[in-house]
Amino acid sequence: MTAFNTVRFRVKPGRDQEFIDAHKNIGWPGLKHANIIKTGDHTYCIIAEWPDMETLANARPNMVATLNTFRETLEDLGNGLGVTDAIAGPVVLSPK
Repeated sequence: MTAFNTVRFRVKPGRDQEFIDAHKNIGWPGLKHANIIKTGDHTYCIIAEWPDMETLANARPNMVATLNTFRETLEDLGNGLGVTDAIAGPVVLSPK
């Protein structure tokens, strides 16, 4: 069953383009599609589609490796989250 993951980021002022550029050539195995959306001043969210949860889980080391290439561009989100707020799960309803 199709799965999605989303990760929320807050980018340090003046580092937005570095953050965006770090995602231009992602090659995570099994990734079907991904989008980065701008959610506010220096805040972004990546939304990625996967064939299933197992494929997503197997790609996590690659996603962390990508994160490590731009980690210094991110601000801590607070509340013990660190620099990312990630969630994932299988699709339970696709109304359209």
